[in-house]
Amino acid sequence: MNCIVTAGPTFEPLDDVRRLTNFSTGRLGTELANYLTARGHKVTLLIGESATYAGARKAKSVKVFSTTADLQAQLKAFSGKKVDAIFHAAAVSDFTFGKIFAEEKPGEFSALKASKKISTRQGSLLVELVPTPKIISKLRGWFPKTSIVGWKFEADGKRTNAIGAAQRQIVDCDTDACVANGPAYGKGFGLIWPGGRAHLADARKLFADLEQAL
Repeated sequence: MNCIVTAGPTFEPLDDVRRLTNFSTGRLGTELANYLTARGHKVTLLIGESATYAGARKAKSVKVFSTTADLQAQLKAFSGKKVDAIFHAAAVSDFTFGKIFAEEKPGEFSALKASKKISTRQGSLLVELVPTPKIISKLRGWFPKTSIVGWKFEADGKRTNAIGAAQRQIVDCDTDACVANGPAYGKGFGLIWPGGRAHLADARKLFADLEQAL
């Protein structure tokens, strides 16, 4: 198969020295790309610039992304090409920065102009968070014949909540399957697809089942 694996976090800049990101290390996606490569598949790994996992990256092609917009543009660039499977494991930022306001007087804020580095002398700031585009919801339009697997990391709730969120992602984004994990799911992984699901105890078993299913 010709596969694309996304891994690691995106980030959104507040200015040239500060950014909003998440705790994703990029390990799971990198190891999935390595597994598929070892199995003889042609793999492109799109890895976040801020990924901290230092393990080997064995994919045939490794490309680095930064912001959500950058990852979206890199994925879209593959549309129209033969892609058999996309494993979208990247931890995409839910928000980017909008307007930034400085407190002039207690309770009174005025908008700041864009700056390479916001001065710490500004005092208290009020920052608008604007939702980023949901990349996974765009993939089916770009890749109508590709097998697409999303990820759903859930921090709150129980395993049933994580499974339900994965099922909703499949319906809302027209994907073929979703991997559920995180504190809400608990140990291991849930591989969810329309009409069924399986619990997988570790990453190696997850990788094998993903390859077999697709």
